[in-house]
Amino acid sequence: MALLSGPRLDPRKGPATQLVVLLHGYGADGNDLIGLAPHWQDLLPGAAFVAPHAPDPVPGAPSGFQWFPISRIDPREMQQGVIAAAPRIEAFLEAELARLNLPPEKLALVGFSQGAMLSLHLGLRRAIPPAAIVGFSGLLAGPPPANGPTPPILLTHGDADTVIPVGAMFAAAGALGKAGLPVQWHLAPGMAHGIDPDGLALAGLFLALAFGGRLKADGPFSSPL
Repeated sequence: MALLSGPRLDPRKGPATQLVVLLHGYGADGNDLIGLAPHWQDLLPGAAFVAPHAPDPVPGAPSGFQWFPISRIDPREMQQGVIAAAPRIEAFLEAELARLNLPPEKLALVGFSQGAMLSLHLGLRRAIPPAAIVGFSGLLAGPPPANGPTPPILLTHGDADTVIPVGAMFAAAGALGKAGLPVQWHLAPGMAHGIDPDGLALAGLFLALAFGGRLKADGPFSSPL
């Protein structure tokens, strides 16, 4: 099984002290999300960014790729998909951390749509949790594991999203908060299936605070940003 690959952005200064992995959505590739990284470099000058391409092409769309097939937005189908896709991405995460000589707690996962589903699934099941998880316009594919790690989580969603309705964000925030996970959320008025400027800025601040150890929580909370 070949290791995943995709575009990278080196730290603005010095060797990498953090790693941010960006997982794209269905029908895109890593080039779609690596463009987020320059917006965050002022806040994260020591971070290395990488946006791997999903391994499988989308049928009928030769320039688009998928982490797993989607026939409909059904939580059970999404859960089966993230479980199937997870091992290959997990191997990539370990390889990137080793390449940069970074410990696992210096990792952050950021995903959009299908990539957000995977970021949540992977981040909530790593033996050593990531510093943070950011999910743009996604959903929670299955319940969080019992007694699992509790990394800080930021969810953002547009209230005009017709691909994954905004209710998916509120359902995810509720389930995560009930499980004792520190989750915050941002609602983008009038935004469809995408990333709004406020959500982009908040995500950068969230990552900087998380890497700085300033988002540790003693108990569950769920609140808007």
